[in-house]
Amino acid sequence: MAFQQLAILQLASMSIRVYFLPDDVTVDAKAGEPLLQVAERAGVFIPTGCLMGSCHACEVEVEGKDTICACITAVPAGSEQLTINLYVDPAW
Repeated sequence: MAFQQLAILQLASMSIRVYFLPDDVTVDAKAGEPLLQVAERAGVFIPTGCLMGSCHACEVEVEGKDTICACITAVPAGSEQLTINLYVDPAW
């Protein structure tokens, strides 16, 4: 049990490199850190509306495939880097 707790603590303390495209901005983040907070620290603007994930104003593309609402998403543990694409949705 102690080994599992140690492994979880180590994962949470690992630095994850977050790349924001198309701005080509890079910042280090911790697992579990809110994505909007990471973007703000990097000087990257992600628009928001409701801050609950229902309006989808903050939708971004992760790793070139999935779209997520940045306002309700944290940096995931278990990877060394994360690529966020700030595409422009013509509906907004």
